Amino acid sequence: MSSALPAEAAAPPPDTAQLGMWIFLATELLFFGGLFAAYTWGRTHWSEGFSVASRHTHVVLGTLNTALLLSSSALVAVAAACAGEQRRRRATGWLLAGAALLGGAFLALKGVEYAKEWHEGLFPGPGFALARHAGAELFFMLYFVMTGLHALHLLIGVGLLGTFAWGAWRGSPWADAGRVEVAGLYWHFVDIVWIVLYPLLYLAGRAT
Repeated sequence: MSSALPAEAAAPPPDTAQLGMWIFLATELLFFGGLFAAYTWGRTHWSEGFSVASRHTHVVLGTLNTALLLSSSALVAVAAACAGEQRRRRATGWLLAGAALLGGAFLALKGVEYAKEWHEGLFPGPGFALARHAGAELFFMLYFVMTGLHALHLLIGVGLLGTFAWGAWRGSPWADAGRVEVAGLYWHFVDIVWIVLYPLLYLAGRAT
């Protein structure tokens, strides 16, 4: 009698954590997609006001934050590649910690940017500095909603990477390569959202 197992029994179990993350990211994509659609509608109807408002964003800070997130994604990608080798677990921890620190730097810089916009009267509401430009207030309403939600997602990601960095340093079995890769999927998604936001909010108005 053959001792070979049936194909079904020999197959590895499905990676439910990764599947769950992809499903979650799909719902997040629909959520942000609605905001992108609102931005597109507003820009179609009030293109001049959106362009004027966009030119009041702080493009240097936005560009620096873009560089921080791209660098953090590179660190996470390398960490995911190292996570499968036991002798590189501590290196995985350092790489994830570095990515989390870059994410923290992004949030700090975004806080500086928000403070500058507050002092410049760019928060929607009474006393809005660009009220004479139709559509400018809608632009900044969408700007703060989208960047604020992105910052919230990034804060969660910083906590996630920090937790896995700690687990990798300790050699904890739960901080394995598969889970590090799932955390990396979330981080890359957050970075991709910013890559879309950056040209829409900082560059589009400067191109007209």
